[in-house]
Amino acid sequence: MTDPYILVLYYSRNGSTAKMAEHIAAGINQVAGLRALVRTVAPVSDNIDNQSQPDIPDSGPLYCTEEDLRHCSGLVMGSPTRFGNMAAPLKYFIDSATSLWLSGDLIDKPAAVFTSTSSMHGGNEATLLTMLLPLLHQGMVAVGIPYSEPALHTTSTGGTPYGASHVASADSGVNISDDEISLCKALGERVAKIASALEKNRA
Repeated sequence: MTDPYILVLYYSRNGSTAKMAEHIAAGINQVAGLRALVRTVAPVSDNIDNQSQPDIPDSGPLYCTEEDLRHCSGLVMGSPTRFGNMAAPLKYFIDSATSLWLSGDLIDKPAAVFTSTSSMHGGNEATLLTMLLPLLHQGMVAVGIPYSEPALHTTSTGGTPYGASHVASADSGVNISDDEISLCKALGERVAKIASALEKNRA
């Protein structure tokens, strides 16, 4: 039997969202009894054009499978913002998860989201909220970041109660700020703790 894990699923174009995923995974791995499983998705052009693609990407995490999603104890999903929504490759993967909706395999599992935008008001909060919608349809339990986290009060870059965020301005690039790192780790840890508590309650 596979050890219980929290799936950190993301799409990243320029590296910012991938870097956030690393910090979120570090937060998850602080919780005893759970581990982070980091996965990405294939570029959308491969999906739409039905081009052949390798099962394993050239570099970075493996592509996520439906089984990775089915058997997770919780999910933290991330994407750069695209007009207030997740990027097409990630949406394609989530839209393809109808069988999980039919089976109810994700019901009552905690889910959180994270995003990276190129400007302070580039739609990060809208993206986080719209990313949660398909997960709520799956019956998942939405998890945010409470204001008990000090970094929510001090951040001058990313960070919201709806999920972790990063402002990838021309100056910052993929340099995640200390507050953003703190909130990424806090989100991962919180999802893991809630997943653990829910598992014990079901036992």
